[in-house]
Amino acid sequence: MRFVLASANPGKVREMREILSEFDLEIVSRDELGIDFDVEETGSTFVENALIKARAISEATGLPAIADDSGLAVDALGGRPGVYSSSFGGAELNADQRYLYLLEEMKNMEQRSAKYVCTIVCAFPDGSSLTVFGECRGRICTAPRGSGGFGYDPVFLIEGKDKTMAELSPEEKNEISHRGEALRNFALLLRERGYQ
Repeated sequence: MRFVLASANPGKVREMREILSEFDLEIVSRDELGIDFDVEETGSTFVENALIKARAISEATGLPAIADDSGLAVDALGGRPGVYSSSFGGAELNADQRYLYLLEEMKNMEQRSAKYVCTIVCAFPDGSSLTVFGECRGRICTAPRGSGGFGYDPVFLIEGKDKTMAELSPEEKNEISHRGEALRNFALLLRERGYQ
């Protein structure tokens, strides 16, 4: 069975492939299939955005499409950046500038609890879909640490550990990350549907 990953983010594609490698499935990226159009994320929730992406890529390829929408929710910022995590501070910022912008926003805040959240949707060509969730709790550091991962990983200190996401190996990150949890939940649903 062939599934296509709807994400154009190479970090997400790598993580998804690693976690789904236990299945006897052919996992291809949208890039490998020559899908080069952007899917406009017009939803107001992670679920809506993931479903929009998965359906668009499934319709374009005729394959089941796996899409995620994920982000960082900071308690002191009322859950922001949330669904706007990838454009927080302005679309012109790169990933490093984005987490530095977050640190500046939180400069004088004592309350630093936050969580990474992930919604994964698999849209099938018959119009059906599966939806799963994952989260990872932690807090925002006052300075970046580590060189691994992507996004806000250098400033996200994992609950119960003295490490940021960016200080973990890819295997360690997959074990505890929001995307790892969501993909394991997705794997359980695949097994229930008879995939091995």
